[in-house]
Amino acid sequence: MDERKKSILTTAGIDVDSAMERFMGSEALFARLMKKFLEDANFDKLTDALTSGDMDAALHASHSLKGVCGNLSMTLLFDLLSRQVLAFRDGDTKAALALMPEITRIRGQIIQAIREVFE
Repeated sequence: MDERKKSILTTAGIDVDSAMERFMGSEALFARLMKKFLEDANFDKLTDALTSGDMDAALHASHSLKGVCGNLSMTLLFDLLSRQVLAFRDGDTKAALALMPEITRIRGQIIQAIREVFE
């Protein structure tokens, strides 16, 4: 991967070196999984659950999205979602909700970076 592309992804919060290690150096696999992230429904499930007030579903969606982000080395988003999952589990809905603007912002940065680099 060239340095420009790596820089775009890194700036968005993706640990490219870690991801490439996880994917055994396969840029093709990395690209395919990054593009697949664009189709992941967990963020929409999270926002829908929050809108409807279903905190159990919100916890499940946040936890699922956290796992996806961890597997893809999306460290900034993973860290935010980890904090949100803990807040949900502690019954601190206010703290979990307070993380949504930053989660939304970082997710948007990641999506923009993926589109710029891989599409």
